[in-house]
Amino acid sequence: MVIKNRSRICLIISAAIILIALVLTILGHGINMGIDFEGGLSMQYDMNTAVTSSDVSAVLSGMGIATSTVTVQGRDNNEVNIRIKDVAKDDIQKVQADFETGIKEKYPEATSIGDVNYVGPVAGATLVKNAIISVLLAAALMLIYIAIRFDLNSGIAAVFGLLHDVLIMLSFMVIFRSVIQMNSSFIAAALTIVGYSINNTIVIFDRIRENAKKMPTVAREEVTNISIKESLGRTICTTVTTLITIVALCILGVASIREFALPIIVGILSGVYSANMINGYVWAFLEEKRRNRKAKA
Repeated sequence: MVIKNRSRICLIISAAIILIALVLTILGHGINMGIDFEGGLSMQYDMNTAVTSSDVSAVLSGMGIATSTVTVQGRDNNEVNIRIKDVAKDDIQKVQADFETGIKEKYPEATSIGDVNYVGPVAGATLVKNAIISVLLAAALMLIYIAIRFDLNSGIAAVFGLLHDVLIMLSFMVIFRSVIQMNSSFIAAALTIVGYSINNTIVIFDRIRENAKKMPTVAREEVTNISIKESLGRTICTTVTTLITIVALCILGVASIREFALPIIVGILSGVYSANMINGYVWAFLEEKRRNRKAKA
């Protein structure tokens, strides 16, 4: 197999995905923010029989609630999770009581399970701020670590790839907003992908460092090609085995697990894509620039 530098094409594809998400956001179709961020009420009920989301939505509509998310789960589709945005804290008990009255007309054996969770808008704003700080702090610490273990250009290339993967995950959140909702599960997924992506990159950079020492006169781009080819078997094995597990969780898991698994799948694919098609070539570009400056000095 011949490995060639296709980083320019890959960057154009990534930029197109990010641009589409940006345009959708400007047009008012941005990320579907869950109650963890915007604030709201979460309730869970066991109907003790198979339930349809349309029945539950009809009850909520009858209560005058226009913005809600209904998820049917459980082995027999007997459980339902309701998330309602824009609910004042003082109205929680009234909303719950009205819902129970309405749903028991269709499902008399319906019972509340779990706690009724309420998230205020202040808590949601704090979560957004902490999430951004976490990603930026992780990027800064990884830059320092990789710059010490390898070199500064490797650190810059790795952090570039890390930010690329996070932006791609956010872009897919916008494009598929009807399927994926941003909540605390997404933050956990994003931080997981930060670690997974950087691990892929470090494996390849470790091979690049070894080959660069063996081939000091060879162009850095060719060194990157050789290193990616040598790491390809390991990349395929780890990616496929990880995806098998995550896809199984996504298909067979309950709604809360799917909310975590879907961003993970996107992040894994994006991480492999950037580690093998972009990051090494960013390093090669920076290294060639450094060598040219050194030659002119």
